[in-house]
Amino acid sequence: MPETYTEVYFPVLVQAVFAMALAAGLLAVSYFLGKRVSNRVKDQPYESGIVPTGDARQRFSVKFFLVGMLFILFDIEAIFLFPWVVIFHEPGMAKLAFVEMLVFVILILSGFFYIWKKGALDWSETGRSRRKG
Repeated sequence: MPETYTEVYFPVLVQAVFAMALAAGLLAVSYFLGKRVSNRVKDQPYESGIVPTGDARQRFSVKFFLVGMLFILFDIEAIFLFPWVVIFHEPGMAKLAFVEMLVFVILILSGFFYIWKKGALDWSETGRSRRKG
């Protein structure tokens, strides 16, 4: 068993140095052996085969970012279901764990339906014109 900090962390240091050396080596080989052909078509941004229109610096709607944040929020809350599964299989904890998770899921779903009803998930142009009319 390792006794000192040096003995404990030396393998980690060796692995980190090896990983950095490998990454630097692969980048250097790619730089020196790779082809450098530059033309107008190659320098154009690729957008799923569609010819780009407009400026790339256009402003996004705040609702676009709101949908992203809500996705992360509900995704993280879904992760809380995994520890529940572990506790649910322990004897004597099944009823309590089920009630706690039922309350949790009801709260999450009520929040989801609230933001859905408010139109936070509808950030398209057609959705905005429908709500105003």
